[in-house]
Amino acid sequence: MRDHPSTDRGPAPAPLVVEIARHSLEDGPGIRSVVFFKGCSLRCSFCQNPETQAPYLEIAAAPERCLRCGRCVEVCPRGAVDLTQPGLIRRELCDRCGACADVCDPGALRRIGVAYTPEALAEVLLRDRHFYRCSGGGVTLSGGEPTLFPGYLERLLRLLKAESVHVALETGGHFTDYEAFRERVLPYVDLVDFSLKLADPAAHRAVTGKSNRLVLDNLRRLAREPRVRVEASIPLVPGITATRENLAGLIDLLRDAGIHTVRLLPYNPLGVHMAASLGRPTPAAPGSFTPPEEHAGTIHLFEELVRQAVARDATDLQKGSEP
Repeated sequence: MRDHPSTDRGPAPAPLVVEIARHSLEDGPGIRSVVFFKGCSLRCSFCQNPETQAPYLEIAAAPERCLRCGRCVEVCPRGAVDLTQPGLIRRELCDRCGACADVCDPGALRRIGVAYTPEALAEVLLRDRHFYRCSGGGVTLSGGEPTLFPGYLERLLRLLKAESVHVALETGGHFTDYEAFRERVLPYVDLVDFSLKLADPAAHRAVTGKSNRLVLDNLRRLAREPRVRVEASIPLVPGITATRENLAGLIDLLRDAGIHTVRLLPYNPLGVHMAASLGRPTPAAPGSFTPPEEHAGTIHLFEELVRQAVARDATDLQKGSEP
């Protein structure tokens, strides 16, 4: 079940929320509500949720749903809606006011990004408090990059923790103010799921737009925090992250940081279609799901590389103890 409240046309405080996915079983223990915040400093070519990258409101187009009623054309103040265009919108004219989406009943045009106060968002999330308690679940903060909004998260998490809600946070690790995060967010977080993509700094910059130096610095800092549990996740993107060289490099980084719980995530190509609906160029990423046998082979490769790393460490330890 997905919760999409209506909004007014007034100014929206940051951060915007793309979606609240209720009753999720995939983003932490138990039954969870997952909040997808809008805004991220990385631009991963294989991003599953490219609509969460930009921090501002966007308009997504689904031409196959259009009934050609013309109401969107009538209300657009800039003449940006053009039903003869494949994507329905002339993006160079659009100022993302959302007027077209507000009158589009079939959802051919829709707003991406909803403003909530922390109090309003907490009220939605606490509707499922009984599911959390009975299942050992809770709330997961995702994105985008939720760590970019420490002040907002602090206000939200105080309200959730007053009801003893378990909180998980998913991060790509690319945020600059670690001390604000540590002081304002971490005290209310029970589990951090740290997403790692590429071990090589140059490859990371080529695929995400940024070096991984800050990401790895934040990973090491988090791993040293005494209270919060830190786990890792790796998206297995064929030809990009799911290579022997990259997986071996990530295993070494995780072992050096002392993180031993890793989730291997199958590649989801839905981001390619979402990018098109936002009028963006086609990303340099696979356009289809990974075949099950290929995904299973990558998991087997990862397990083999872990065994090799453990054996290598044992050999080095034995050599170090020899007189």
